[in-house]
Amino acid sequence: MSRVEEFEQLRPLLFSIAYRVLGSVGEAEDAVQETWLRFAALGPAPDSAKAFLSTTVTRISIDVLRSARVRRETYAGAWLPEPLLEDPYQDPARSAELADSVSMAALLLLERLSPLERAVFVLREVFGFGFDDIAEAVGRSQGACRQLVVRARRHMEAGRPRFAALREEREHLASRFFAALREGDVAALRELLAADVSMVGDGGGKAPQLARTLVGAGNVARLLAAVFPPMTRAEVTFEPREVNGQPGAIFHDRDGRILHVLTLDISEGRIQTIRSVINPDKLGHMGPVADAWAIDREVRAARQFRPG
Repeated sequence: MSRVEEFEQLRPLLFSIAYRVLGSVGEAEDAVQETWLRFAALGPAPDSAKAFLSTTVTRISIDVLRSARVRRETYAGAWLPEPLLEDPYQDPARSAELADSVSMAALLLLERLSPLERAVFVLREVFGFGFDDIAEAVGRSQGACRQLVVRARRHMEAGRPRFAALREEREHLASRFFAALREGDVAALRELLAADVSMVGDGGGKAPQLARTLVGAGNVARLLAAVFPPMTRAEVTFEPREVNGQPGAIFHDRDGRILHVLTLDISEGRIQTIRSVINPDKLGHMGPVADAWAIDREVRAARQFRPG
């Protein structure tokens, strides 16, 4: 097998590691590309291409995350991960870990960890790497890596919902939600939302976004019912899709360009969190991006209403 073939065979794994560490499709792709350049520049081939490449992409991702965290401190509004429609890496033996770890909720929990904790947790808990390989990847002893995993696991478990919904339950509830959204049915929407549901938008200062996180079933239902029917009159359509392994939808303008991506967190029989990514910098990897400001003007004119 050639070096190119070895790399391409492992590319899905490398991207999936980098994305979970970074929460960014673009940064993960850049990390994978840099990993290839280092692999291609090697003299003699390493004993294990997988070990070398996973170590390299992890180290690059840790360095990128450290600088990214500084940038995120001055980010305009709420920061959300870049939406991922399909995880390129699949492993039937670890399908549950892979699906859970790529959700928006899990990625935001990972944001609470230090870069080292995050990388070690991802390698061990998500991909099942041995502590010898993890220690080599992050430049720490195996004992130190075990301690990092314990701390990271404690933080992650503390933030997880007590009763996660089964896939069938999520899909059924999401189907009802999007039907009510199309109709602008406040009562139907409210019935599906947790009492303390929150709705958060990520525009990054580059697109219209919520001024603050909206909390409460009544507040969220009324806003959704006020905003989305006028969007239909502006010829905005949406396509329910699985996003980051969870129910969601992609919204398009009249020319088919991507306006924003919405995801739903569902547990205990209700929608707990609604997240909307509208920052155009986070949507370009999925296709042409719409002019969100122009559509916002159309929608405001259609409903003659400005949210508080």
